[in-house]
Amino acid sequence: MSAPAPERSIELEIGGMTCASCASRIEKKLNRIGGVTATVNYATEKARVNFPESVSTDDLIAKVIDTGYTAAVHSREPVKTADTEGDSAPSATRRLRHRLLVTLALAVPVVAMAMIPALQFTNWQWLSLTLTAPIVVWGGAQFHRAAWVNAKHGAATMDTLISLGTLAAFSWSVYALFFGDAGMAGMKHPFSFAIVRGDSSSALYFEVAATLITAILAGRYFETRSKEKAGSALRALLELGAKDVAVLRDGVETRIPVGELQVGEEFLVRPGEKIATDGVVVQGNSALDMSMLTGESVPVEVGPGDPVVGATVNAGGLLTVRASRVGADTQLAQMASLVEEAQNGKAPVQRLADRVAGVFVPIVIAIAITALGFWLGTGAAVSTAFGAAVAVLIIACPCALGLATPTALLVGTGRGAQLGILIKGPQVLESTRRIDTVVLDKTGTVTTGKMTLAEVIPGNGVDTDELLAVAAAVEHGSEHPVAKAVVAGAAARGLGTEQVEQFVSHGGKGVQGLVGDRAVVIGRTELLDDWSIQLPEVLAAAKTRAEQAGNTAVVVAWDGVARGVLVIADAVKSTSAQAISDMRALGLTPILLTGDNAATARTVADQVGIDEVIAEVLPSDKLDVVKRLQAAGKVVAMVGDGVNDAAALAQADLGLAMGTGTDVAIQAADLTLVRDDLRSVPTAIKLSRATLRTIKSNLFWAFGYNVAAIPLAAAGLLNPMLAGAAMALSSVFVVSNSLRLRRFRG
Repeated sequence: MSAPAPERSIELEIGGMTCASCASRIEKKLNRIGGVTATVNYATEKARVNFPESVSTDDLIAKVIDTGYTAAVHSREPVKTADTEGDSAPSATRRLRHRLLVTLALAVPVVAMAMIPALQFTNWQWLSLTLTAPIVVWGGAQFHRAAWVNAKHGAATMDTLISLGTLAAFSWSVYALFFGDAGMAGMKHPFSFAIVRGDSSSALYFEVAATLITAILAGRYFETRSKEKAGSALRALLELGAKDVAVLRDGVETRIPVGELQVGEEFLVRPGEKIATDGVVVQGNSALDMSMLTGESVPVEVGPGDPVVGATVNAGGLLTVRASRVGADTQLAQMASLVEEAQNGKAPVQRLADRVAGVFVPIVIAIAITALGFWLGTGAAVSTAFGAAVAVLIIACPCALGLATPTALLVGTGRGAQLGILIKGPQVLESTRRIDTVVLDKTGTVTTGKMTLAEVIPGNGVDTDELLAVAAAVEHGSEHPVAKAVVAGAAARGLGTEQVEQFVSHGGKGVQGLVGDRAVVIGRTELLDDWSIQLPEVLAAAKTRAEQAGNTAVVVAWDGVARGVLVIADAVKSTSAQAISDMRALGLTPILLTGDNAATARTVADQVGIDEVIAEVLPSDKLDVVKRLQAAGKVVAMVGDGVNDAAALAQADLGLAMGTGTDVAIQAADLTLVRDDLRSVPTAIKLSRATLRTIKSNLFWAFGYNVAAIPLAAAGLLNPMLAGAAMALSSVFVVSNSLRLRRFRG
């Protein structure tokens, strides 16, 4: 049996897609090439292709171009930051916004003149022509181009119907002006709801064309705005790294851009600075704040020989580090790659309107052609026959359909913002209705993510306040996160801080100093051993209990005697237990996921009512956990706040980021919870589901209006006033239905 042909993989950037059916068509074309397996993602505008050696990259690009779109190999160069991007070219969002505002300004007077007879001055119809022409030609250019591309490849989408309908409405109105009676001075457009067959040669449909293009442009604007934000997750992730570094060259300290740092070079990291790149400590002792990268709340002590990771923060002393990995090889860059892969692996967004379009559009066109043939075959006037056919296309135009999604999304997201919930786009809403499992990161999500003084345990005969006050006096001289927690705990109890003298920090072990006439030592057991200080059995047992619960315990001693133990912990948020209860009420199964040890995780889970715990996972493991749950048939929502959560947030069926978390997590998620309150999670899911239900009901009534009116149009019974009024009423219904979301309470 011969070995399978070796496969290569490539990522292509696709341009020119306007809806999900475009992505589907490109995917089908690529998969028809022998040995090729392709997945095209409309949301990220990328295609991931696996192909054999016999197929070249040029073949793949040529196939995409032949389908009517553009393609280029996705660059793996570092993502540009905001500083280097500049303002070279206007973004797609800004261009669409400009186009939308111009068409809206032109459309308002057109609609007003058509619907309000009092505004129909002499020759008003010619002003309508003047205002509508740029809307149809310039404002609708992207729809006409997309329709032409689809037509060349034998396909039809909503763009086809929009283009045909607006061009039909505009063209027939121009015909009525120049060759019918509509161009006469003093012509009026009175309201009439009668269903009668009449002469269509005097009918004007300018307001239909203007309204439709403006409404659809509004929908595309909101969609594009949410899509354009997707790439900022990677930019935010790479921006976490240091921008420059103090490198040691020939014993001289030189500050250079971090991109110029080479493997093997040594560099300095002062307290408060970020580690420039992955490396190994050569000299110095300190504590590293890893929370931005790993989510772990307890600082990690490092000394000579210990590995360090780029983008973590030096919270203690001066370090000399030798670079071991730079550029794309660093853990930070690899996490950026994980986020990108997870985003691209998502299924293409399938908007409900586009799903129906594949069937609806061809049927409408067929009905219009049939109506034209029928009336011509019965000997009716040409104007009557063409009037019926054009009326079918006009009444089928998705005016209310264009408002269905953006209005509901606008109201839903606006209400969400009032409740502290930011929804990125319509693709998010489809994920919420099927969610059955919620994976919760521990640090910063279920817990506060900050070191706090949890307990003060005095030894025999020692006053609690005295113990804490003395400890805070010494720790006041340290920048270590544990020291800050002790000082803050003393301040919260109203204890004053005495002056410390002869302060000394023992990197990784603890601190010492003189407070009044007391020689104080605070830190780990190893430091007390150096001073030959024995820990009484009661305090030793208390210290062991605290550490088994996943907390940090430091011993306080003075004058050669251990006086007590201070317990430092990451406290559980007061609202977490209620949030878990609310999730269960929605039929969701909560799972606690953390990089912390199993004891800590189990303690937190018991406090908030979570049964299943997955602990001691690395950043990449979090992504694997989500994939494993999905493979088991679960529909997963992920809630997190750290950089380490970004890939898992992107992979999950629904990603929810705490707004107090990192920019990377927020950008990789589908929903952002502005308030630092886990109760926002069930509220966000309920709001998303309510918004999705509203969109579905809007789409149902919008299509229902079309289906009910098309037979009347084909029968030649739909006069322009009834068509205009019906279209306006359908739009009013859609908007009113969407506005009900303003009353959402959660």
